[in-house]
Amino acid sequence: MSARKIIDQLKELSTKERKKTNEWFFKTGKGEYSEFDKFIGVTMPNIRKVAKKHYQNISNIELAKVTNHSIHEVRLCGFIITVYKYQQKDSDKHSIYSFYLNNLGSVNNWDIVDSSAPHILGDYMTQNPDKIELLDELSKSNNLWERRVSIIATLAFIKTNTFTPTLRIAKELLGDKQDLIHKAVGWMIREIYKRDERVAKAFLRENYTLLPRTTLRYAIERMGELERKKYLKGEF
Repeated sequence: MSARKIIDQLKELSTKERKKTNEWFFKTGKGEYSEFDKFIGVTMPNIRKVAKKHYQNISNIELAKVTNHSIHEVRLCGFIITVYKYQQKDSDKHSIYSFYLNNLGSVNNWDIVDSSAPHILGDYMTQNPDKIELLDELSKSNNLWERRVSIIATLAFIKTNTFTPTLRIAKELLGDKQDLIHKAVGWMIREIYKRDERVAKAFLRENYTLLPRTTLRYAIERMGELERKKYLKGEF
């Protein structure tokens, strides 16, 4: 399967209406985080449909052309293909993990991060914990998307009820200035809360004075109304 065929199929599924929606949703205005990103207007279900059709018969050379394409939906499709390849039974997970790292520069918007980082980096690290130091390095990166990768990848650990990596990266990111990081950290603490309320609450109490308001709001969404109001006021 050639990259050209995948790109052509995505273009066939694009619409002008969806292009406008994607450009608005992903903040392409001047000074916004997707100012220089290019969209053609393909929905996520259609992107996944194309990815499922081709992930079994595309070489890494052709896949790299997709993951590094200038069009957002094409890159997203490329990384979803990479996830599907990784999740195949008996796949060479180390090779795909390495491919992902070699193409990490193209994981450059929040949906691409969220659709790929936990399923490849995170999953691989749960099986190879000696690699987890990379997440600590990424959490200190000047690149917004690498920092988001560092926290979102830990979702794989949360799903195994291992919370230490998330808590460590979350604490490193509490001083971050970007709203997309505030949301990501809050989301991961909320995921911990769903599995162990005690651990999540302890983190919120211990770091309350450092928590961005957005992070706190995301983290406490699963609490009852009265308890949520107490945390918003710092009364716990």
